[in-house]
Parts: sequence; structure tokens; C-alpha cells
Amino acid sequence: MIWIFGALGLVLLLVGADVLVRGASALARRFSVPPLVIGLTVVAYGTSAPELAVSLQAAATGQADIALGNVVGSNIFNVLFVLGAAALLVPLGVAAKLVRLDVPIMVGISFLLAILAWDGWLSPLEGALLVVTGVAYTIFLIVEGRREGLRADGEPRSDAPGLGAPLALLLIVVGLALLVLGSRWLVAGAIALAERLGVGERVIGLTVVAAGTSLPEVATSIVAGLKGERDIAIGNVVGSNIFNILWVLGCAAIAGGGVALSSEARALDLPVMIAVAVVCLPIFFTGFEISRAEGALFLSGYLAYTTYLVLAATGSAALPTFTGAVSVALPLTVVALLVFWARSSRSADAS
Repeated sequence: MIWIFGALGLVLLLVGADVLVRGASALARRFSVPPLVIGLTVVAYGTSAPELAVSLQAAATGQADIALGNVVGSNIFNVLFVLGAAALLVPLGVAAKLVRLDVPIMVGISFLLAILAWDGWLSPLEGALLVVTGVAYTIFLIVEGRREGLRADGEPRSDAPGLGAPLALLLIVVGLALLVLGSRWLVAGAIALAERLGVGERVIGLTVVAAGTSLPEVATSIVAGLKGERDIAIGNVVGSNIFNILWVLGCAAIAGGGVALSSEARALDLPVMIAVAVVCLPIFFTGFEISRAEGALFLSGYLAYTTYLVLAATGSAALPTFTGAVSVALPLTVVALLVFWARSSRSADAS
């Protein structure tokens, strides 16, 4: 029965996120915010609302591994799976602003989290630091977005289409309510699944919960990419990753009186999250585009990471063979990427 509640919780999360994004996007358009900033803030924060709800619920009930695994796993999933799937369908152009500002910020706060988590504990004070940084980043984006969204005569866009403010606010409230209820059911279902399979809550948080709460990002980025809204497709992922660390994990540390980080998380999961963020820099810089080949590479990386987690958690005899294969394939992949980036850079310079 608890599995049914877990599935229903995931459905409520997805519906609640969709309703929340619709209402928030309507309000954002009223304030003349351009598409890239909407992707980085309204859409990214809205689609990350399930992560916030789940991590807060997990932290409040002492499920630290799920709270942390949800954030770290979602960030890895967002780049490798979401961007990989979207780019595989249609190459994604990358805005210069993302490369110059937002992606470096994503990389920087990933390193900041690793530094704060070095002692295995993210205190409420450190959580507050993350939240304050998130507030400052959001205000900066909104101010810059408003400045870019003004008309040439300096007047705001008052003709923006969308819902009226009262209805938009109602959608936001309903969406938040669905997220709260859905998060409770999903966390309960995830814990039951971990107990049934004999898999630790860390792995469940990194895989099942992280992928489930990131489904709004999957749908949003793929649909946005297919519709040509590539600023929203990529901004959604970058903004969500920033939101997950600063807001979700920060609030979870405050609400739960701190979040413990296991040695496995510090030794494997955080370094993988940082590596995934760092690899965005050269890929985004090269031609300012995520090609289909790079999208396929992202998806392959996520498959390898998830396979390793499952094999390690279940004590599979295939783990040494798989680890050996990855240790051979990884250097070859790096060399292939360097060659590809060099050729792309020369092509860009020639054009």
C-alpha cells in the first residue's frame, strides 16, 4: 500500500510543479522578465520545487541521506540526463550570458558545498549562508532581467499575455499545497522501497527520488528545446542546479538542524556532481552549443554512474569488471572530447 502512496506522491509532485510554474510564469511576464531569466528563476525554481519539498520533508524526519542524495542526484541527473536527452533530440544553443556568468556560478557553488561538507556536517548556520547566497543571486537576476526587459523608451511591458494576477497567485498556492502532500507520500514510498530492496537510503535518494523529482526538468527542457526555446531549456537546468544547492540544501539544513553527509557521499557523489558541473564549461564554450554527440555522451555518463551505484549497493560480483571497463573508457573519452573541442574551436575561429 505504501508503494501506491509513493507513486501517487510522485504524480502530485509533477502536477503541483506544473501548476506552480504556470502561475509563477504568468506573474513573471507581468514584470517584463526575458526568457533566459525566466528559465533561470521562475521555471528553474518552479521545477525544483519537488526537490525542495522532498528534502525539507526528509530532513525534518531525520532522513539525511535522502535529503542530500535528492539534491546531489538531481544535479547530476539534470546535466547528464536532462540536457543529454534534450540535446540528443535537437542541438541546444547556449547563450553567452550563461557561459560568462551562470555556469561559473553553478561550478563555484558546487565547490562551495564540497568545502562546507568537508567535515561531514552541514550546519544550520552553513545552510543559512547558502540561502542568503541564493537570495542575493535571485535578486541580481531579477534586477538584471527587469533592466533587459524594459522597452526602448524605458517603460515596462504592460501588454504581456498571460493569466491575471489573482488567478496566477491561486495557481501558486494550489501548486505548493500539492507539492507538500506529494513530498510526504514520495519520501514514505522511497523509504519503503529501500527497505524492501535492501538498498540504502543514499542510493534511493540519488536514483529513484532524484530522478522522480527531476521529471519536471525533463519535460520542461525537452519541450522547450523542441519548441525552439533553448534559453529556457538550458537555463532551466543551470538554474535548477543552483537552486538545489543554495535553496533546497540550505533550507533542509536549517529545517533539520543540520544535514549529515556520509563518507560515501563525500568520496563519490559530491566529486561526481562537481565534475559534471565543470565539464559544462568547455562543452558550453565550444561553439556555444550542446551537440547531439555531446548529448549522447552525457546520457552514457549518467547510465554508467547509475549502474555503478546499483552494482555497489547490491554487492554485485560484476562490480570489479564494470569498474575496470569504466577506468579504461574514461581516459579514452577525455581524449576524444579534447580532440572534438579543438576541432570545434578551430571551426569557430575560421567562421
